[in-house]
Amino acid sequence: MKPAPTAEERKQKNRRKAFWTKQFYAWHWISSALSLAGILLFAVTGITLNHAGQIPATPQIQEHSLVLPETWMGTLAYSETEPAEAPLPRDLARWLHRELDAPIQSQTAEWSEDEIYLGLPRPGGDAWLAIDRASGEVTYERTDRGAISFLNDLHKGRHTGPLWSLFIDVFSVATVLFSLTGLALLWVHSRRRPSTWPLVAAGVLMPIVLIIFFIH
Repeated sequence: MKPAPTAEERKQKNRRKAFWTKQFYAWHWISSALSLAGILLFAVTGITLNHAGQIPATPQIQEHSLVLPETWMGTLAYSETEPAEAPLPRDLARWLHRELDAPIQSQTAEWSEDEIYLGLPRPGGDAWLAIDRASGEVTYERTDRGAISFLNDLHKGRHTGPLWSLFIDVFSVATVLFSLTGLALLWVHSRRRPSTWPLVAAGVLMPIVLIIFFIH
């Protein structure tokens, strides 16, 4: 028969439990603070994505045209040795950005004999720019599908760039930490809350049952 723990052993056990409980609380609120905005964003856009077909959206299309000054025409003259894909000359990209408010400085363009084309997809919309190499005519078209489409694309990480991708990674790690420390705190207090594990089991089993029996 295992001997009963001594008073000192009980104190040490209680100190260890208190230490880890404080750690769980600390990391739980830190991860909660870091992931709060992301959880709200992804929860709300989860609903809007799930009902995307029921949410009306009227795309707004804007088209702008201009002609390049003669000083740029020599720069854009066709050459058989030019690459099929390359950014626009930096000064030209800056000039077009000022004239059209188009974010094209670092974008790669497709260069053909007759035309230079830039696809400019973005969250919540689309855009493209084409330059006629013979006439210097520039056509820029921008499509805006509205705020909900913008938020939905943030949820999917669609055309959002590397910094938003990094944010999603950091947010995901914070959310995992938030969930695991929450589970640890449930375990700490489970003796005083008999419904803890039935609720946890229900939360785990619910999506599993739906996947197995109702998704085909």
